[in-house]
Amino acid sequence: MVNLPTILDESNRELTPQQIVSNLDDYIVGQDDAKKSVAIAIRNRIRRQKVKEDIKDEIQPKNILMIGPTGVGKTEISRRLARIVKAPFLKVEATKFTEVGYVGRDVESMIRDLMNKGIDMVRQAEIEKVEDKAEDMVEERILDKLLPVEKDKERSESRDRTRAKLKQKLRSGDLDERYIEITVQKSSIPQVEVFSNQGSDQMGIDMGDMLGNIFPSKSETKRVKISKARDLLFDQEVGKLLNEEEIKREGKRLAEEEGIIFLDEIDKIAGDRPGESGQGPGVSRQGVQRDILPLLEGSTVRTKQGTMHTENILFITAGAFNVSKPSDLIPELQGRLPIRVELDSLGAGEFQQILTEPKDALVKQYTALMEVEGINLEFTPEAIEEIAKTSEKLNETTENIGARRLETVMEKLMEELSFNAPDVHEETKEIDKDYVKSKLEKIVEDRDLSRYIL
Repeated sequence: MVNLPTILDESNRELTPQQIVSNLDDYIVGQDDAKKSVAIAIRNRIRRQKVKEDIKDEIQPKNILMIGPTGVGKTEISRRLARIVKAPFLKVEATKFTEVGYVGRDVESMIRDLMNKGIDMVRQAEIEKVEDKAEDMVEERILDKLLPVEKDKERSESRDRTRAKLKQKLRSGDLDERYIEITVQKSSIPQVEVFSNQGSDQMGIDMGDMLGNIFPSKSETKRVKISKARDLLFDQEVGKLLNEEEIKREGKRLAEEEGIIFLDEIDKIAGDRPGESGQGPGVSRQGVQRDILPLLEGSTVRTKQGTMHTENILFITAGAFNVSKPSDLIPELQGRLPIRVELDSLGAGEFQQILTEPKDALVKQYTALMEVEGINLEFTPEAIEEIAKTSEKLNETTENIGARRLETVMEKLMEELSFNAPDVHEETKEIDKDYVKSKLEKIVEDRDLSRYIL
């Protein structure tokens, strides 16, 4: 049985909401209400695994609707959450989907993509378990190519000594440039064009498997460097050690029971514009909502790996709702999003925290990049404050893009230093308030210029 690290393993089985929020705090500033909501949702999943079977199937995840402007952390909270609990995660935009009957992606494609994520996670976990064994097998195959087996037993001792020396050179990389001949599989499946507005992946048909039985793969001999042969042979040996059927079965279970789908820009399909009510031509926004609804309620989706049930998938939806409002969603969809949380807009205070406190803070990132060039980059507190105030001002005077403004401001601030860094011979470079003002003040004051540059 496949044994991969999921939220049911010892390290995650007893994750409390407080622990989940604490982990999120390492990367995301503020937004306590949203963090609590997702933490409770994950804890309820853990609880569900421990309840009695007769009621377990009746307990379904409480889907979440996040409301807030762009750049406040909606996507990051969901992505970090999935990493913490090691769950399959998929981010999609609601605007990518079209109503059934129109050319484009149907909503069920997100379920297929989530299943593929689950299978990839399981496969990667299994590869890590057999990696050492596969590398040993690859090593032996390469040595067999370099020193073929001799039938003469009298030479066996000499051959073993030579093989041991070759193994040392192989491990040290001294033989990487040598060429050997290896056998690889060449697919003989012809290219097939599927004339369907859905495509083969949305028809629940694996054309590769179907045609693979008719057109078996052929083997061919290639002469390649040992450095490249390692990768080719590793894939072959791993394939021998893995149980693909078990991986697909466990990946499907993982996606069904622990998958998280982040459905962004749901406000863009809330309500219909004039002429989009379904009475005239064009894709109806409400039509897309009606197609999404069965997935949230719990339905069965056909995939290449079999049918997948959606009732236990956690859906986290999000939108700015600048033009529309949550009540513009169809009532049935509103009922399937029982947890609603509003995220706060970010100001200069939050920007200062974002610049310095998270583990992946921008200041830490740029400091690490300059260390590669031998420059010790130091930001004064006054410089951090000025960057935060500048970002807040730009959000107020142009378009409010939240914390993403920090990236554009920091990139412009560091542009000259990043360009000249290889030629800078200073061991320490201090970024102070005056330096920040000299690089940004003119652009900020010129509103027309800031619209294009920052």
